[in-house]
Amino acid sequence: MLVALFKPLAWLPLPLFHVIGAALGWLVYWASPGYRRRIAENLRQSGLAQSDGDYRRLLRASIAAHGMGALELIPAWLRPLPRVATMVKQCTGWAHVTAALESPAPLLLVSPHLGAIEVCGAYLASRLPRPLTALYRPPKLAWLEPLMLSSRTRGGARAAPANAGGVRQLFKALKQGQAVYMLPDQAPGAGEGVWAPFFGRPAYTMTLLSRLACASHATVLLCCAERLSWGRGYRIHIRPLSDRFSGEAQADAALLNADIEALIRLAPAQYLWSYNRYKRPAGAPLPGDAA
Repeated sequence: MLVALFKPLAWLPLPLFHVIGAALGWLVYWASPGYRRRIAENLRQSGLAQSDGDYRRLLRASIAAHGMGALELIPAWLRPLPRVATMVKQCTGWAHVTAALESPAPLLLVSPHLGAIEVCGAYLASRLPRPLTALYRPPKLAWLEPLMLSSRTRGGARAAPANAGGVRQLFKALKQGQAVYMLPDQAPGAGEGVWAPFFGRPAYTMTLLSRLACASHATVLLCCAERLSWGRGYRIHIRPLSDRFSGEAQADAALLNADIEALIRLAPAQYLWSYNRYKRPAGAPLPGDAA
């Protein structure tokens, strides 16, 4: 029912979603002191701004981008898969996917909270000849979950919840030589991560990705959908990891975070700086303590 209710809105022009979304971003920013503080702290922490002027420009762009990212979910989730793919105007690095598909090894596609993650996943699902299984964490607003699931199962794709059953589903998909899409920068639960530097500060980082890659011998590719200005669409970036995972949790987490940082530098305002990336999950050791 929710899909039917929201579907007519999905056909509004993308520039309109981005204009209204930018206004929404500012509204939420001024309405929530905690949200406002976290964006500011995380941006300052990143060191991406070289001066106060750079910081203010980056902050303003980030506030607007947060709102755009929320509203663009409507067309990304509810337009047919081929029509979502047409919103992508450029793709750099598809040759890495082509090379990976020439091998029987499975494919692990990794997109941090950068740009339009749902557009990125839909674009990949529309072009890949292999089935795509996407790991998802149920949204805090439970009524959004049917919309998310409807989106992530288009074109024969599969959705795996972020629990033990979902992890088994990912291992099974990779064992069958298929493709998996997941976000690597969500803070995992205690015992499911290690502390590793992220923009110069320890962040509790998942070990699931490296375990999946090492167990399946998958090709790992980083990707994101950069939002183009004035609602013109998106540019997909795809690149390989700078090195192979070794199987050593600490080293692999540090490698992953360094490569995520490099991807964020392509469009720093479009990262989800409001996310509490540096939180300590209940029961997790303190940074520097033995796991």
